[in-house]
Amino acid sequence: MGTTTVLKNLSISGEIADVICENGVITSVGKTSLAGIDFGGKRAYPGLVDIHTHGMGGMDTMDAEIVSLAKLYAKSGTTSFMPTTMTADKHSIQKVLEAESVCADGAEVIGFHLEGPYINAELIGAQNPDHVRLPDYSEIEAYKNIGMITIAPELDGAMECIKKANAVISLGHTAADYETGLQAAKMGAKCLTHTFNAMLPIHHRMPGLVGAALDADMYVQVICDGIHIHPAVIRMLYKLFGADKMVLISDSMRATGLDDGNYDLGGQIMTVQGGVARTADGALAGSTSTLFECVKNAIRFGIPSEDAFKMASETPAKLMGINKGKLAVGFDCDIIVLDDKDELDSVIVRGTVI
Repeated sequence: MGTTTVLKNLSISGEIADVICENGVITSVGKTSLAGIDFGGKRAYPGLVDIHTHGMGGMDTMDAEIVSLAKLYAKSGTTSFMPTTMTADKHSIQKVLEAESVCADGAEVIGFHLEGPYINAELIGAQNPDHVRLPDYSEIEAYKNIGMITIAPELDGAMECIKKANAVISLGHTAADYETGLQAAKMGAKCLTHTFNAMLPIHHRMPGLVGAALDADMYVQVICDGIHIHPAVIRMLYKLFGADKMVLISDSMRATGLDDGNYDLGGQIMTVQGGVARTADGALAGSTSTLFECVKNAIRFGIPSEDAFKMASETPAKLMGINKGKLAVGFDCDIIVLDDKDELDSVIVRGTVI
């Protein structure tokens, strides 16, 4: 027998509506006489979709405790996520990809994101140099549950993997130039990983990957914590790519939500001071912001609120080809409800109030 949930008096794009959900999917948005949970006109947005996140609350994807992580994400407003691995040995990555990931009272895992090991050692960021290796399609083919892979397209074997891999390919940790970026796009690459971080900058004679992404109509991931990218550059990317192609990500690490201190990330110790995580040599590591906090930052930086929420829900959902990110009939019933102070009031995953 199916499960029906009725969510009443939600403010959706300025209109008060009731949402009926059956078996986790929205079947009606409008008014109904059915009794249900009354939200009293509070604003509702699609649940947030984080396609690039390493952890939070003292936990990391590489711990392979995905169910526990899913519960933390749901409480922070992220209803779907891609646990993101670090550059590591094959066994450690396999352990994560094959870990239990279905959580009845947490965020939904929509696939795993491999950020490495197929990256350029010269632009390694906070990744572990001991495990960087060339792209290997036979290795990729053996992995399970991959949704996205970050690859440096200039590496030997990269173009073959971009063309053949059964996953969304994102370009990152790379020294690729404009022409290489365009070639990768022709092979099937769809996205840039944490745009501007760990890649060549835009130069007026060398437009680099960002120029290639613009000309090839690619998506761009953006860490919207105000630290990894200056707010003016975030506004620039928004004007260039728009809410349909710009994806907000958290790139959060285990220190997210915790005090300053030393934390492990991919087998290396990162030091967090003032909420900013850095490696021992001073390079920026992942962020300590949740995706909901990134959305609020985007709004504070001048991006219209509807677009800011869209870039953290509908746009990443479209990139990944999943039925999420819209409060409309036929979409998964993933919803966040805000209180009158713009903080989280309620989180709903597949029709279940968390």
